[in-house]
Amino acid sequence: MNETFALSALALAALAWTLPKAKRRLELSRAKHRSLAGHSRMAKRLAGWIPGYAYDEARFFGSDGAPDSVQAQRRVGFQRLSGVFAERYAQSIAMTARAREGISDLQFTGSYRVPFQYSPYLREHLKTGSFLQASSGVMVEDLDGNRFYDLTGSYGVNVFGYDFYRDCVDQGIALTHKLGPVLGAYHPCVTENVERLKAISKLDEVSFHMSGTEAVMQAVRLARYHTGRRHLVRFCGAYHGWWEDVQPGPGNPLPPRETYTLEDLDPRSLQVLRTRRDIACVLINPLQALHPNQGAPGDSSLLDSGRRAGFDREAYTRWLKALREVCTERGIVLIFDEVFLGFRLAAGGAQEYFGVRADMVTYGKTLGGGLPVGVVCGRRDLMKRFREQRPADICFARGTFNSHPYVMGAMKVFLDRLDSAPVKAIYAQADERWEQRAQHFNETLQVADVPVQIAHLQSVWTVFYTQPSRYNWMLQFYLREQGLALSWVGTGRLIFSLNYSDADFEAVLQRFVKACKAMQADGWWWEDEALTNKAIRRSVLREMLQQRF
Repeated sequence: MNETFALSALALAALAWTLPKAKRRLELSRAKHRSLAGHSRMAKRLAGWIPGYAYDEARFFGSDGAPDSVQAQRRVGFQRLSGVFAERYAQSIAMTARAREGISDLQFTGSYRVPFQYSPYLREHLKTGSFLQASSGVMVEDLDGNRFYDLTGSYGVNVFGYDFYRDCVDQGIALTHKLGPVLGAYHPCVTENVERLKAISKLDEVSFHMSGTEAVMQAVRLARYHTGRRHLVRFCGAYHGWWEDVQPGPGNPLPPRETYTLEDLDPRSLQVLRTRRDIACVLINPLQALHPNQGAPGDSSLLDSGRRAGFDREAYTRWLKALREVCTERGIVLIFDEVFLGFRLAAGGAQEYFGVRADMVTYGKTLGGGLPVGVVCGRRDLMKRFREQRPADICFARGTFNSHPYVMGAMKVFLDRLDSAPVKAIYAQADERWEQRAQHFNETLQVADVPVQIAHLQSVWTVFYTQPSRYNWMLQFYLREQGLALSWVGTGRLIFSLNYSDADFEAVLQRFVKACKAMQADGWWWEDEALTNKAIRRSVLREMLQQRF
């Protein structure tokens, strides 16, 4: 009898212990995005399963089942484009080919401009250049003297125009030249930079780093150090640099360990934050407001026309406020990663734009005035790297080039110019200006009757396609022909600097439309009732299965 009672009690105790744990695990699973992007381990396994294969010439032009006449159109258009590139960009292409042998980044970006099935044939027959020799206004110039309207934004650095940053660098080096590249000690301008950053971020302390990735790493380390918890939460699709904990899934050789990837804009994610005790911090990249729960858009994934984007400022603001409330309630560190978007939306960054305060903020890129930098701003209690009562218990972080005098000088000039009348005027009408421009852009594309539209978060744009096609990625090459400079991700992200005049913008629009019409005339947007996005995805899956098995 006693044994039976003891066993029953033990079973009840085990049940009482496992049920809450199982409930938390279920809540965590439900809070993950239902796509592969929300399941890092599964996505990584699948990435290892996908076979590499390439289309031959016939398949390259006819992978969508287009009739011979349309494929012939495409061949003629492709050959013309190839000839134009080879003649017009000869020196830039030649130097890129030489440099590619020794620069692994060029090997990667050159291979992933388009979906991998098309890449080998395209790289052989339609070569592009990756070298520039000059910039001015909103334009850049290649080695052959061709001038392009810049839509790369230099990965987010170029908020105010290249001339602005050239001045920041020149004046910053002049300011600190007497000290030179002395490391370890500080140039006096550092004190002014710190005061300005504290005022901008509304936070207590600052640390300097060499890159945005490094700044995010330190912010997460400090959050773990002070909370005593291991796990961090990032949201599906968000980019926070290329280090292990914040880039789970494809692209990282190690599996996710201490990172929870949850669904953006979902109350189930808030429930996970409310109920778990192992979460040190939540990372927010405000750029995700443009494409929630999706990775950074790139033309290398444009196998159909399923890409969509859209920005709802009110909805995203409500979400950030809800996160702020839960994090405060649970003692979780809320970190805004403004490395990419910082100082583009407002002088006070995303915190000012959305009206939500973080516990820590990371900045980079543009804040260096054109030179490499990463910055962490945080509450005093979170920024401390040691415990006086336990002197061996520290959170070490130090970089050889932190607070480099030239970088600090350029930063000071940048921060001073944020207060200038011209920059204030740019910020004052930014939302209205870019909303009007985006609306005009989309209306013009509709009138031109091309299957292209854009979505935007102020001056950061992405292109999406309104008609099923396997060849949308070709548009990037027609745009380059028309003198529009794109980054290696193609039409996935267009970044305008805020110094674009109305005349500059109109020139970009007209060139964009001309490129779309040329691509349409060359047959790449062939229409057929059977050619749906679903049918395209099934076709690609069949190909992969055939290659695999």
